[in-house]
Amino acid sequence: MILSFHPMIEADKNIICAGRQPNEIDRQAIQRARAVILPQGCRTSLYLMAVKHCPHVFPNYDCMIQYPGKTGQIRLFQKWKVPHPKSLVFDSLAQFYQLGDNDIQFPCVFKFSWGGEGHTVYYIDSQKDLDSKIDRAKAYEKTGQYGFIIQDYIPCKGQSLRMVIVNQTITSYWREQPDSFYSNIAKGATIKYDIEPKLVESAKSLMIDFCQNTQINLAGFDFIFHEKNRLPLFLEINYFFGRKGLGGGEAYYQMLVTGIKEWLKSVDNNYNQ
Repeated sequence: MILSFHPMIEADKNIICAGRQPNEIDRQAIQRARAVILPQGCRTSLYLMAVKHCPHVFPNYDCMIQYPGKTGQIRLFQKWKVPHPKSLVFDSLAQFYQLGDNDIQFPCVFKFSWGGEGHTVYYIDSQKDLDSKIDRAKAYEKTGQYGFIIQDYIPCKGQSLRMVIVNQTITSYWREQPDSFYSNIAKGATIKYDIEPKLVESAKSLMIDFCQNTQINLAGFDFIFHEKNRLPLFLEINYFFGRKGLGGGEAYYQMLVTGIKEWLKSVDNNYNQ
């Protein structure tokens, strides 16, 4: 039996778990399934239940859970020694104060561990600017939100490459905003396709190796390229990503359905061996 918790993916058995914690009925269904399909926005509790009681679960969110937030992603990049901007990772302000700011050079980039679409990412060009973000981190910690990164600023001609993997299918597009620090669509960047093919291939090769090592099979990776050497650098992993650059929601779900069907074929091959 194939079990789907995804509201858009029809399987032998379908369960909706949105808005609630998984229960005993869900657990029993998972135990009977030979494969489980989860929504992108599933609760951690549902994912952990699924992987505990079924050997085949899509998507693979092990890294998202083991290396949470932007701070976790940097540690994941460090573990696998993939190229990325030099980054100082702080789980708290206490860690930041222990280190001091002697290793920080301006300009740099300040990122809180959470947030998307560039809303918690800042270009820092002075000590005064950095101090203001530290003050903001103090306010966040009072509400229970911890963690931030201070990262080398990489001049990249206002370009970033979004590369999406759905099982083994990879799709990419560029986001450009030459006169801005940001290159997010939400911040006004334009989408471009079929440019800089050599750069795309260099990033794709890195991403394929990385995904083979980490088993990530549904995510949007962001890459930037230094304007001088044009070498690819991992920037972020987006487990929840926009669909505009992929052609919209309908086009994305076609990709998802195709990817899941391919994944199920590999499950069946392993199941029958």
